[in-house]
Amino acid sequence: MLHSINWNHDGIIVDLGFYELRVYSLLFALGFVLGFILLQKQFKEASLAQEKLDKLFVFAILGTVIGARLGHCLFYEFGYYSKNPLEIFLPVRFYPEFELTGFYGLASHGGAIGILIAVLIYSRKEEISNYWILDKMALVIPLACGFIRLGNLFNSEMIGNPSNVPWAFVFHRIDSIPRHPGQLYESLAYFSIFLFLNFFFRKVKKEEGYLFGLCIVLLFSARFFLEFFKINQVEFESGMVLNMGQLLSLPFIFGGLFLMRKKNSKKENYRL
Repeated sequence: MLHSINWNHDGIIVDLGFYELRVYSLLFALGFVLGFILLQKQFKEASLAQEKLDKLFVFAILGTVIGARLGHCLFYEFGYYSKNPLEIFLPVRFYPEFELTGFYGLASHGGAIGILIAVLIYSRKEEISNYWILDKMALVIPLACGFIRLGNLFNSEMIGNPSNVPWAFVFHRIDSIPRHPGQLYESLAYFSIFLFLNFFFRKVKKEEGYLFGLCIVLLFSARFFLEFFKINQVEFESGMVLNMGQLLSLPFIFGGLFLMRKKNSKKENYRL
């Protein structure tokens, strides 16, 4: 306990009684805003109008939030939400008694599927190469993921396994046990991937789609291995060799590797 970090943040910035502004919400929004700012340069260099980026931003937000919410409900709490479908998109809980809960429960794998579908719809609607869009999104997605995991830290959720490492956190809102700060591990991994991809993008030119493949391989490989440091998120994972987060990461990793192999050749007219 003498060498651990005491963590007791309630995750609230402003409490108005009827509404709470949380650190998680602010960091979630910050990731999107910074991504939007960074993509402005990419769209300008490609001579694409600002309004096209504005539309992409809307599609990305909707795809991420809807996908993440559905992913959580289907992958982690299907038993409950299959009996209470209205609660999927309503900020209330009807059972065991009516309660205003706000929105909670988002799954990153569902968010990834949602944003992929949103980009495919957007690119078809705007007649822009979907691989070009996905490559640009790959440059900012890890940044947003890093901020979201920091938000999880402030919420004292997705905590790690017990540990005696000097940087262990004691999440006092959960228990008094020093634990791996799994959220911080993921956040640092995603920020590192963000820096690497942006450096990689400037130095190496491949076919459109290669960078996106590399992005999802790195993101979900990090997620897969860092899950070993975290406790299970739901009870049914207790008897599983690999938890749900790891199982859901495998298709993304293999899909990314397939895309990288398919798009591995150099392309001199790579579109910026």
